[in-house]
Amino acid sequence: MQISDLIILVVLLGFMGSYLPVFLCLFFTASIGFYFFLDMPLALLAQTLFRSLDKFSLVVVLFFILCGNIMGKGKTVEKLINMANALVSWLPGGLGMAGVIGCGLFGAISGSTVATVVALGGFMIPALIKNGYDEDYTLGLMTTSPNLGVIIPPSISMIFYSMISNESLEGLFITGFIPGFLIVFCVCIYSFLLYRKREDIKRFPAPDFRQLFYILKEGFWAVMLIVIIFGGIFSGIFTANEAAVVASVYAFFVECFIYKSMNFMDIKDVTVNSAVTSATLLLIVAAATCFGRYLTFENIPNRVAEVVVGNISSPIVFLLAMNILLLIIGMFMDIISATLILGPVFLPLLGPFNVDPMHFGLIMTVNLAIGYCTPPMGVSLFITGALAKRDIIFVSRSVMPFLAIQIGVLFFLTYCPGIVLFLPKMFGYH
Repeated sequence: MQISDLIILVVLLGFMGSYLPVFLCLFFTASIGFYFFLDMPLALLAQTLFRSLDKFSLVVVLFFILCGNIMGKGKTVEKLINMANALVSWLPGGLGMAGVIGCGLFGAISGSTVATVVALGGFMIPALIKNGYDEDYTLGLMTTSPNLGVIIPPSISMIFYSMISNESLEGLFITGFIPGFLIVFCVCIYSFLLYRKREDIKRFPAPDFRQLFYILKEGFWAVMLIVIIFGGIFSGIFTANEAAVVASVYAFFVECFIYKSMNFMDIKDVTVNSAVTSATLLLIVAAATCFGRYLTFENIPNRVAEVVVGNISSPIVFLLAMNILLLIIGMFMDIISATLILGPVFLPLLGPFNVDPMHFGLIMTVNLAIGYCTPPMGVSLFITGALAKRDIIFVSRSVMPFLAIQIGVLFFLTYCPGIVLFLPKMFGYH
């Protein structure tokens, strides 16, 4: 490691340890690197800043954010939860199963963990506690299950990974279905085993055919949004960018004219909030791109690759090291910044170890998604704590069994690439 690399690392950590927003930490560090260690004009940094946002592929991020916010504001969440309840709430631990299934369904619309925590947490946490479920189980479940928002497509982090790796976005999207299903299945089994002998837990009666038909009828329009997104993308009717726009228009139509849950002022609020969220995200993208450009000019990705290849010879050890490193990084850095900064560093390492870039994209996404639930900077911990009025220590303890499940699924998929790549190959995206 050169002295300049050490200085930049210290500067970046120093900024991130302060109260500065992430995008300023990255941009200021890149500016210092350009000014003191590169023989290049600062105008190049300004050019990078603006060109990083001049990408049509970013449209898909903006509209999926809008679509998720529409769903969270309207009645779609309620309809999805009602459907999940009808399917499993009569089982032991069924309401908890409904919570994780609801997160999976909403994640297939929003593409965001934070949106899923906010939309479903405020709804499910009081319901679970009211029906006798333990508070630590409830908070752990509703803190970790929203990770499905960035694992099950559409995933915002996978969109950015596609940008830096040039892998098929549709192919990356489809890698998330099997991990998402495995996490939902394992959490449901855990809930069943935990509450199968508990007589104090309220269980809902199994719905009869008429009730089930009514619930499915009410949730039809919500489920059709998922069908439109994935049916349109994977049938070739429209691209992922077009799917995001169509989904947003459809969501507005359903909430305004079918469920009638939104008026003009609600539309205005949702649009403004989505614009603010998108702007915040784009600032991170711009700053991370500037920092990534500095790393490229300093040839840091290739130097890291040489060190790793020189010290690790086994693909098994390499993947283990990547998982441990990404889990640690996820504790301190948000998923978008980590993907944009570390993706270009790690991609050159994949070839020597014969690791498929699409497989690694899924591994990276799941790893960094887990970071939403790990202290000290796990955003989901703070949101759930605020909703339940509990401190971060209590919430951090509550998530441990569920994190163990997700980490177990992560390592299973890490060493079984055939399972991850099965669907992309079947649909011709690999």
